[in-house]
Amino acid sequence: MLTGRVLKPGVLSTKSGGSSIGGNIFSIIRFSTHDGPGIRTTVFMKGCPLACWWCHNPENWQHLPSEIYRAERCIGCGQCIAACPSGALSAGAKGVVTDPDRCEHCGRCVDACPAGARERTSWRVGAADLVRSISRDAPFYDQSGGGVTFSGGEPLAQSDFLLAALQQCSKLEIHRAVETSGYAEPGTMLAVARRTDLFLYDLKLVDPQKHRIHTGVDNARILSNLRALSESGADIIIRIPLIPGVNDDTESIALAGEFITRLPCEHGVEVLPFHRAASVKYAKLGLSYRAENLTPPPPERVAEAARQLSKLGLTVNIGG
Repeated sequence: MLTGRVLKPGVLSTKSGGSSIGGNIFSIIRFSTHDGPGIRTTVFMKGCPLACWWCHNPENWQHLPSEIYRAERCIGCGQCIAACPSGALSAGAKGVVTDPDRCEHCGRCVDACPAGARERTSWRVGAADLVRSISRDAPFYDQSGGGVTFSGGEPLAQSDFLLAALQQCSKLEIHRAVETSGYAEPGTMLAVARRTDLFLYDLKLVDPQKHRIHTGVDNARILSNLRALSESGADIIIRIPLIPGVNDDTESIALAGEFITRLPCEHGVEVLPFHRAASVKYAKLGLSYRAENLTPPPPERVAEAARQLSKLGLTVNIGG
């Protein structure tokens, strides 16, 4: 969830900052209170192997940097076309058209646009520079019991970058949380666990067929990784996004609850009600929003889902 103060591109260096490992991030939210304990800095990393119908951050799907074009702001000056080194831009009937096969996502069109019709959806940064920026909020972490949360997209999709940042945060004794879909190689997941204090682990659907339909991937790896993390003794908060018509039925909630109760260790559960805040992003990106016809679940349905899980002996909270 994007709440708090947003750090914009350009505030961080795009160089490695002494570290040979860099990665692509979409946003940094300071003073967040929704992504783990205390006051936190949330780093949103690019790239995700899932394609959830209700995804709140579609700008993070691709691993590479990309740009948003707002045709309503375009003044037709052609400066972006002239600035493009690969000739990927051309004038069209409804504004500037991008050839995706030629675009190198260098961002020069963004820099050239005088009307703000173009905007970067991410930038590249070295792990050392990123952690240096994160560490500036250390006084707030110390006072509130907070820290840094790596979110996305899927942070484990950039595992080398994530591991480097976690390692450096560990040296500074910064509390580290990773928000993940769980879709990663088992070895990568356990390597991250050795450098992480807390996982915020999404459990969308236990039924494999429904999971593939609504996320684009099978959930066998997700379930086995969650079981392995629990067995390792990792601190985990299991998050269930409550999506109307997808997983808010009694059977889906029962399957999720039963799976959680069979894990080797006990873990807290958060129910996260679906909201439509991301719909405007899809329009800007020119993407189809498959959750267009969904409405947020009423409070009484959210409360009932939480009660159903609580009856299984689980500790359940309702998130914002």
